[in-house]
Amino acid sequence: MGTQSANLIGGLLEQRYRVNTLLARGGMSTVYRGVDTRLERPVAIKVMDPRFSDDQSFIDRFVREARTAAQLHHPGVVGVYDQGVDRSPTGDHVFLVMELVDGGTLRDLLRERGALEPALALSVLEQVLSALGAAHRAGLVHRDVKPENVLIGRGGAVKVADFGLVRAMASANTTSDDMILGTVAYLSPEQVATGASDPRSDVYSAGILLYEMLTGVPPYTGDNPISVAYRHVNDDVPPPSEAATGSIPPALDDLVLRATRRDPALRPLDADALLAEVHRTAMSLGLKTVPVPMVAASPQPDATIRVRDDGPPTEKFSPITAATPVPSLAPTMVAPPAPPLNPMGPMGTRAMSRADIEANAVTARHAPIRAQSPADRYQQQRTKSRRAFFIWMAVIVVLAAAIATTAWWLGSGQWAQVPTVKGLPSAAAEQKIRDANLQFTEKNVPSNDVPKGVVVDVSPGEQQQVRRGSSVELSVSQGKPVVPTVQPGSDPAVADKLLSEQGLQSLRDANKDDFSENVPAGKVLKLLPNPGTQVNVGSAVVVVLSKGPAPKKVPSVVGMPHDQAFQALQQAGFQPVDGPAEFSDQVDNGKVIRTNPGAGSTVPGGDNNQVTVIVSNAVVVPDLTNMNAEDARNTLKGLGLDIDVQGFFGGKNGRVFAQDQPPGSRVKPGSKITVHVFP
Repeated sequence: MGTQSANLIGGLLEQRYRVNTLLARGGMSTVYRGVDTRLERPVAIKVMDPRFSDDQSFIDRFVREARTAAQLHHPGVVGVYDQGVDRSPTGDHVFLVMELVDGGTLRDLLRERGALEPALALSVLEQVLSALGAAHRAGLVHRDVKPENVLIGRGGAVKVADFGLVRAMASANTTSDDMILGTVAYLSPEQVATGASDPRSDVYSAGILLYEMLTGVPPYTGDNPISVAYRHVNDDVPPPSEAATGSIPPALDDLVLRATRRDPALRPLDADALLAEVHRTAMSLGLKTVPVPMVAASPQPDATIRVRDDGPPTEKFSPITAATPVPSLAPTMVAPPAPPLNPMGPMGTRAMSRADIEANAVTARHAPIRAQSPADRYQQQRTKSRRAFFIWMAVIVVLAAAIATTAWWLGSGQWAQVPTVKGLPSAAAEQKIRDANLQFTEKNVPSNDVPKGVVVDVSPGEQQQVRRGSSVELSVSQGKPVVPTVQPGSDPAVADKLLSEQGLQSLRDANKDDFSENVPAGKVLKLLPNPGTQVNVGSAVVVVLSKGPAPKKVPSVVGMPHDQAFQALQQAGFQPVDGPAEFSDQVDNGKVIRTNPGAGSTVPGGDNNQVTVIVSNAVVVPDLTNMNAEDARNTLKGLGLDIDVQGFFGGKNGRVFAQDQPPGSRVKPGSKITVHVFP
């Protein structure tokens, strides 16, 4: 842990922000976990290197860039809460207070997994481009897009950090006019060659980011930053499929190559344009958005803290052009690194001046000195005069070309004409748009007359003058619309939306609504005409709604035994339940007297329609004639009946010769039967 880190931890910045633990350390700044003591919320505090503290030009630019970044309100942008300069006897500290994102970086994810599968790589890139698009619409260019500046928080939320920080550092007096600041592995050719940058520079860096996610490594590596920067200026980025261990679809190769073209005019105009191309590519490959896994920051050897280095460092070096010699071809070239203020191992932040490059790019050659004759001096002077003549001629030609190019650009050069593409197949139209130095987006539209895949219209219209590199919209016919498939049971609003997307009208007709045992009332039962039917644009399609289950009539089960009655009701679609038994002198015990609702009643359909079944509890009186009194008593008792024995001369044990309830009659349970016996 550096001296600065040790001095800040536990202290307060501007008597408000408490510095707790070290999170990350880079060549230009250090990041701490802290607390805003006024609002009592956790924050991330980025403290710039002490060398910036006395540079007023840096502080002024730092404040302006922080204010601009704070105006970006987007879920994919790390929020900027505050900025300031803490003045203390031990030294001044320029700091930035930001949203604290618990999790890791894209660099941590790449270290853990290596190359990412295409669906995950595009899911990460979509969120990065969405954040960059918000910045570009606000007139802000990031200038240092790299995995270390892509944070992955809880729930897989992807956020981009450090908007405008490179631009602020580039204004410091530690960087001269011929120096470039950035992370060399991700810098665009124009940043390397001239220091210029615009939204298309971020598009280039995003393309390099996609290359690294697909392959696990950046396209260019080298022993020093100059060799890597040289490759960006002079070489085309190779297709990722050449370096990937797995299979990379050609569409992803094309996407990377379009984003990383060396000529900025040939790249997508900004992050929004590249995002549209990403969506089209994902759709063509059938790739769905997948959750981004959250990873923790990689632990460092010091077990007491978890500190993350900023990975490939933000470099500061001289502009490099196509004329700069390849470092690997200059044997005497040795790039002496400046001692890093915050060591980061062999990849520490380094500064290289133009003089360093020139001194190392050319091998000094010394020849012995000998006396010159007059003829030699004449020849040497003549050679110098001819050389001067050709140099001045070259300067004049270059100036004339520059003036002509400038006049052409200010006149017609910055404009392009929308070509004639109506009636062409979409592939041919796309090529004509590219040949005209324009970008394009596509939308599918239904058409009764134009065949599928043929351009119906273009906006702006054909032959219109637009800026080179701007985007036009192609309307491509998808042919006559077909009635879409709507799942039975869907909400009617879903059917309306699908029909509208096909250019069809949704119609309701109560006379066509029908009963259904499976589809709830009010939900979609079917479409008329049937799904898949080809119809004209604007045709009406009837959305047939379910009226629920059809009403039913209760069948008659009177006189049936209990179990038979239940079976008959269940087969009719009802749910039979037992009601209290009742006495009937017409129905035998255990057979149905009546139901509730009664037989023939019409009830609404459904699975929960109960029918109460009421059975008879009547007892049939047996024939007791010729039984002795004791046997008659036991028989009646077994049926739940009582007995009253009447005998001649008071006898109670004779045989039954008469009974008051005739055999076969029905009586209530517990009834008393009177019998007459003869001794």
